[in-house]
Amino acid sequence: MFTDYMRTIPPEWRELSKVFTALGDEHRQRILLTFEPGERLNVGQIVAVSTLSRSAVSHHLRVLREAGVLNSLKEGKEVYFWLNRGTLIDAFEKVLAYIREQG
Repeated sequence: MFTDYMRTIPPEWRELSKVFTALGDEHRQRILLTFEPGERLNVGQIVAVSTLSRSAVSHHLRVLREAGVLNSLKEGKEVYFWLNRGTLIDAFEKVLAYIREQG
């Protein structure tokens, strides 16, 4: 057992907490599951299939975007979101590498 609880978080893990915090909420998980491969969705489209208000969906989308889980682009009055596969793959690969090295 490592007894130094206060040891420094490895640099490659520093951004992981944002990703896993964002993924830790059931509503945000459901929002991610609404995306089909390669699909871009706007707030209205997500609200239409959600049980949440528009402001709640917007909040969850902001958390996901700030964590790097989603990308976004404003087109006219609409903002479109899509999965940032690179961030998600990177986060899970870092955790899997740690687990594998613990053997």
